[in-house]
Amino acid sequence: MTKFPLILPSLVKKNETKNGGVSSANENKLISICLAPLQSVFETLESSQHGLSEKEAEKRLSEYGHNEIAQSEKLNFWEDMLDRLKNPLVIQLLVIATISALIGEMLSAAVVGAMILLSVGLSYVLDSRSNREVESLGKRVQSRTYVLRDGVEIEIKMSEVVPGDIVLLQTGAIIPADVRVIWAKDFFVSESALTGESMPVEKSATLPTSTIKSAIELPNACFMGTSVTSGIARAIVVYTGINTLFGAISKKLIERREESSFDKGIRSFTWLMIRLMLVMVSIVFLIVGMTKGKWLEALLFALSVAVGLTPEMLPMIVTVNLAKGALAMAKKKVIVKRLPSIQNLGAINILCTDKTGTLTQDRVVLEHNMDIIGNKSDEVLNYAYLNSYFQTGLKNLLDRAVLEHVDLNVDQCRLVDELPFDFQRRRMSVVVEYEGDNVLICKGAVEEIYSCCSYYQIDEEIYPLIDMIRADLFEDVEKLNTEGFRVLGIAYREFPRQKTTFTVEDESQLILLGYIAFIDPPKESATKAIELLSKTGVEVKVLTGDNGLVTKKVCRDVGIPFTASITGPELAALEKDEFSDIVRKCEVFVKLTPNQKEEIVRELRQQGNVVGYLGDGINDATALKAADVGISVDSAVDVAKEAADIVLLEKSLLVLEEGIMEGRRIFSNIIKYIRMGASSNFGNMFSMLGASFLLPFLPMKPLQILANNLLYDISQTGIPMDNVDPELVAKPVRWDIDNIKRFMMCIGPISSIFDYATFALMWFFFNAKDYLNPALSLAQRDAAASLFQTGWFVESLLTQTLIVHIIRTKRIPFLQSRASAPMILATLLVMGIGIWLPYSPIAGILGLVPLPYIYWLWIAAFLLTYSIITHKVKCWFLKHYEGA
Repeated sequence: MTKFPLILPSLVKKNETKNGGVSSANENKLISICLAPLQSVFETLESSQHGLSEKEAEKRLSEYGHNEIAQSEKLNFWEDMLDRLKNPLVIQLLVIATISALIGEMLSAAVVGAMILLSVGLSYVLDSRSNREVESLGKRVQSRTYVLRDGVEIEIKMSEVVPGDIVLLQTGAIIPADVRVIWAKDFFVSESALTGESMPVEKSATLPTSTIKSAIELPNACFMGTSVTSGIARAIVVYTGINTLFGAISKKLIERREESSFDKGIRSFTWLMIRLMLVMVSIVFLIVGMTKGKWLEALLFALSVAVGLTPEMLPMIVTVNLAKGALAMAKKKVIVKRLPSIQNLGAINILCTDKTGTLTQDRVVLEHNMDIIGNKSDEVLNYAYLNSYFQTGLKNLLDRAVLEHVDLNVDQCRLVDELPFDFQRRRMSVVVEYEGDNVLICKGAVEEIYSCCSYYQIDEEIYPLIDMIRADLFEDVEKLNTEGFRVLGIAYREFPRQKTTFTVEDESQLILLGYIAFIDPPKESATKAIELLSKTGVEVKVLTGDNGLVTKKVCRDVGIPFTASITGPELAALEKDEFSDIVRKCEVFVKLTPNQKEEIVRELRQQGNVVGYLGDGINDATALKAADVGISVDSAVDVAKEAADIVLLEKSLLVLEEGIMEGRRIFSNIIKYIRMGASSNFGNMFSMLGASFLLPFLPMKPLQILANNLLYDISQTGIPMDNVDPELVAKPVRWDIDNIKRFMMCIGPISSIFDYATFALMWFFFNAKDYLNPALSLAQRDAAASLFQTGWFVESLLTQTLIVHIIRTKRIPFLQSRASAPMILATLLVMGIGIWLPYSPIAGILGLVPLPYIYWLWIAAFLLTYSIITHKVKCWFLKHYEGA
């Protein structure tokens, strides 16, 4: 025998992995080991059927490292805080607060500092709570396994498994590493977490007989993270830790997450506001300094303007909105790990989902029991039940599905003999004493059952099974296969009761009775959920490692419209342009590798879509991280839960649809503040520039600007609790900074028009022009300036506070759409305070003076006219730019 090439020295040792995880070279070596004779494998891995010695195992543990996958390093408290403080808006607020404190504006510093503390602190607390809840969901991968050490069976931590170990596997066990099977009996493994295939896969120690293109196709290899559904086996460990297929995927998850649509939107708006603020502050500082000649006063005024133009409430508005959404979703059994992902959920227009367990029930059920011409047959069911009931080996998922489908009385039957399943025959038989005979009942793969049959039965009649009929029967079975069913044949033969010992040779001249067909049925809720998602503008694409026949049937059953599907190998052969076109047009992708799922998600995002990905397997992990929002379930493998942004405690698309609508409501309330803040600041910029240049005094004192800004901020605290009109959440919503700019330029100047109208009112009608009269005393001139400043203070506060009610809806405000009670109360409170302040005891501190009563008639007219004009312009904008 030629000695197999030595592989062990080239196995990746700890800290030597390049680019993370299993390379194609490592996969080829795994395939080589699984194709080699067993003795050569023992020599290659320097092991034996008795396993390693304890001393050798300790040596290899030190050499290759612990059998653990890559984990993202968790930030400590200070690192987390520093990361949150890197936000440009927070940095801007910190700078303003610092400068305010240095020049003695402690009130400004305190207000801005409180906003920073509240926003950053609240987001930290909520994120930490969500992550703790996810961690408490429990581990799917068990922590211990059985191995042979010095020929003795012992239990060790899974992390202590090393290459060359002999592991003992049984029903319910998690495969602890990438292994080659060296002995097996009735051994079935669920690889759904890795491939998406819902049916368990048969594994044996038999060498492959067909060409192997990838390690997943190996019939004698099992992979870390998959689980044993039935049977027992022994296997030798080839790869552990990050060198396994599972480890290769987990390694990618510690890379930095790409910026989501929410992050991009916030960043774009933040820099827009920063640019406006910098331009405005610089110009105002120069104009006031040059026209008034008081540079310190100009600095204080410019700094106050900077505070007034900074949307310091944005972090808090965003955080409170997201926190409110997280609490609402928690009541619906949804855990939010990253708060921004709630808004991303509302923005998605494409949902990519795995098939198994999402569209289907993730369980095998007996759907059909029929004779060979397709009629329902109780006799086929009875014989299948007897076969599954009396077999003494470990019952697999198909056997359990038969026994769960019907409960028959078998008291009159007795097991005589049994011919167990093996991978060469691909069938198993039991001999049962039944109705006066010893009946051999055979169940197995249809092709193998056909090879044993000489007759077939219809009703009570038995006919010879000739080749022409065999071909016709194959067509019927193929039809079931194309509909996604797993089909087994049922045949029997009667023997005299005197015969009590049976061999495989007795599995001949059987009578073909019919078929039983199994399927992973679609969820009843899936059809309704797909319909709701379609109505809300979310396109569903199915990305699965399962086969095309099963996937297409499930898609048809749940109502996913698709014109074409494509397989992973077909995708791999495409050029970049072809790949992009197929990804855009195709709805169903089958037989995908984990990398292909990730590539599809990235391509969809590059095409301008906001993509959600729902999955729970190892093969979904990298796609979960690549998506704008990754969604998993509590029963998912740990690596999938770690990659996800949102974890569902109930694996249902209906729950997901509710989450999407919640995300849209949150976005709608955030965009209210952003549109209002952007347009208000844009209008204030023109007002401040004109007033600073035209007036001989400051249009508003620094302390008045701060008070105005503080009251205005308080009025916006009701936004997170505001109602949202149904049409605002009827379709996916996303960040569009260009649209915000256009809205700002359309609505902002309207407020400036009324600001200048107020300037004219106060200057000419209320005689603020007396400030220029040299015949008046200094006190009289200051009183004229104070009256002007008070008049603009009140008008500015009232119009800014009122405008959100115009912007918050596409309908006629107050009549067709009303704000929530908290929003209305906040507005009335702030407007009331604004009206009261000029007459209050603290008016003198703020530099405010009582206003003539006729002023209020003018302001009432201004507010009414302002509301009507703003509503008309808003409607024009929506019609021309949003098609509303």
